[in-house]
Amino acid sequence: MNESISLAGKKALVTGAGGFLGSHLCAALVKAGVEVHAAARRELPEPIEGVRLHRVDLVDLDAVRRVFLEVRPGFVFHMAGYVYGARSLEHIHPSLAGNLSTTVNLLTLVAELGCERIVLAGSLEEPDEDGIFAAGCVPSSPYAAAKYAGSCYARMFHALYQVPVVIGRIFMAYGPAQRDLKKLIPYTILSLAEGRAPKLGSGSRPLDWVYVDDATKAFLLLAQTPGLDGQTIEIGTGELHTAREAVEIIVGLMGNGTTPEYGSVSDRKLEVARAANVAATEKALSWRAEVSLREGLARTIEWYRRHPTGTDK
Repeated sequence: MNESISLAGKKALVTGAGGFLGSHLCAALVKAGVEVHAAARRELPEPIEGVRLHRVDLVDLDAVRRVFLEVRPGFVFHMAGYVYGARSLEHIHPSLAGNLSTTVNLLTLVAELGCERIVLAGSLEEPDEDGIFAAGCVPSSPYAAAKYAGSCYARMFHALYQVPVVIGRIFMAYGPAQRDLKKLIPYTILSLAEGRAPKLGSGSRPLDWVYVDDATKAFLLLAQTPGLDGQTIEIGTGELHTAREAVEIIVGLMGNGTTPEYGSVSDRKLEVARAANVAATEKALSWRAEVSLREGLARTIEWYRRHPTGTDK
């Protein structure tokens, strides 16, 4: 593999800096010596040392252009999005605006103004026309449809306008400081910590669980590694464990005798079961996830024991 690009001393613009992956990425970029700028509609839930915030609605192209012209980032990490995977009709337009319009705006500005690379956060929920979805290629939710459309636009921008874009398709990321406490891992941990039985679906869906520190390292490499423009790189472990297996590991590690109530919530339609292509990822990035599911869950439990509200305070 060619020698990687150094990020030290460069400028990076990160969207979604207040989110789970975005906040971890910002901290890692600061540690790497990057001048980090965050683009967000509102104040960050918690300030991140070394990060300058720019209040902007990413749906507003002119407003985002002003931030670009002020910052002149060398690297852009688009981590923001409307992350609700529910199937109901009410999520159509928020997903369209939050996941597609924002992506197209950023790609447009990079095409106009340039940067060294823009890294987009893709999703395991996206249909994969080269893989198991080839026959039907049907998105499983409004979120999945919008993310997939964003990836299609990214490939188009690269092919037509030579935009230096790479997509990091993230599988099921988990770990400390996931502020959405309705997500399976924090919800289960905090329920058990309070002696409440988590109310869950069947737990039968197989998932590729990737620890947040591993995912963050991968995203740094997506920015630094030459020769990736126009590609989609899958960020996962290559191993499948059902949601129920993950929950049972948590139950065993916490050991308080509380039993989850499986089947008390309906499973979602069109659930996707797939593992990351780790061989292709390792060839592209010289990266492989290092943290096992059990070890990652143990670290996550310890963090939520110290932070029962889901914040650093």
